[in-house]
Amino acid sequence: MLLLLGGTGVFLSLRCGFPQLLQLGRILRETVGSLLRRREHGEGVGLSPFQALSTALAGTVGTGNVAGVTGAILLGGPGAVFWMWVAAFFGMATKYAEIALAVKYRTADPEGRPRGGPMYTIERGLGPKYRPLAVAFALAGGCAGFGIGNLAQSCEIAAAAQELFHAGPLVVGLALSLFTAAALFGGLRRIGRLTASLVPLMTGMYLLCALPILVLHAAELPGLFRLIVRSAFGQNAVVGGAFGWTMKSALRHGFARGVFSNEAGLGSAPMAHAAASGSPGGQACWGVLEVLIDTFVICTLTALVVLLSGIWRGEDAGLSFASPGAAAAEAFRRLIPFPGGSRLIALCLLFFALSSIIGWGWYGELCWGYLFRARAAIPLYRLAFALLCLPGALGSGALLWEISDTLNALMAIPNLISLLLLSGTAARICRDYFGAPGIQNPRL
Repeated sequence: MLLLLGGTGVFLSLRCGFPQLLQLGRILRETVGSLLRRREHGEGVGLSPFQALSTALAGTVGTGNVAGVTGAILLGGPGAVFWMWVAAFFGMATKYAEIALAVKYRTADPEGRPRGGPMYTIERGLGPKYRPLAVAFALAGGCAGFGIGNLAQSCEIAAAAQELFHAGPLVVGLALSLFTAAALFGGLRRIGRLTASLVPLMTGMYLLCALPILVLHAAELPGLFRLIVRSAFGQNAVVGGAFGWTMKSALRHGFARGVFSNEAGLGSAPMAHAAASGSPGGQACWGVLEVLIDTFVICTLTALVVLLSGIWRGEDAGLSFASPGAAAAEAFRRLIPFPGGSRLIALCLLFFALSSIIGWGWYGELCWGYLFRARAAIPLYRLAFALLCLPGALGSGALLWEISDTLNALMAIPNLISLLLLSGTAARICRDYFGAPGIQNPRL
């Protein structure tokens, strides 16, 4: 899976002419710049580009940005952060391509609401004979929504709430179920409005928690970055055998958490962006921004705070935390420089989990709706998804994260196959939008 995900990102970067690097200035002007110039509005029954970004970020920015990154460092060492960055850099090209294709090949439901995602990309872009591949993605995505976007998120927020507020998991699970049901039964427009408000709020709150810590420890940051790079290649190991294990562990956990966090290559975010009013090339720019915010901002802030706290080494490394989320909360609690900071980070975890559950609830609805065209199945799905928050809050964190990794792989395989087969179309969209040459070699 690491080879397939990483290799596809490298291949698409070459094929599309490295838009995440050479066109980054224009991408920022077309996304962040558009928000500064005017307020985006959705057209008809669809979402605005910013609402689509917020819905996608609601699915990607979850407790994986806190608990997942912390777990990667605890299991793979500081070097895992470096490989997380590598995965995100090439993942930008993957996300650009998958969103561009999803917008190009999207369709509409009987009410005229836009629908898109890898299952439609496969069926409409590759042809009806590839429908079994589309069904495989939809089935994996429908199941992954219960694991990635529900069980794992509910478990982590329940652990953090119990650690900091002494709230029982049963109470947390019931509250999450009620909130999720209210969001999903409100439909796409309610989800879009909710995430457009929730995502900026939770991101701002997290910056308020992390940035003061980094400012107070600014002198230590250069040493931390050197530690991350050295550890990525096992240079802190004592003997040759330990070198191989350390580098392998850092790469495995860094890539896994990077993919879990920004979801590039999984095919999830394209389902949100396909509901937007933008063009294929323009809407795909928001996907690049999505990875930039998710990994290079939020995940990096988490990693630096965890490394500064020292919970990953020495005597602290042997402490038994209830979950990676509890370990992350402990890291912030040690360093946050103002009263009530630990409660604020717990509130961030709550918002992260809520937003991820909302986003993935929508993804799952699209996947199951593709598989079962009967309209009566959608309310049943929404109810089942909301109720699943309760056992998720009562579940085992380690087991649920392993289940989530497995479901990630089952989603990624059919999506990446379609990206490779349709890479020429993605490259043409990129060239037409940016006027960039890309790579013309037909063998690629």
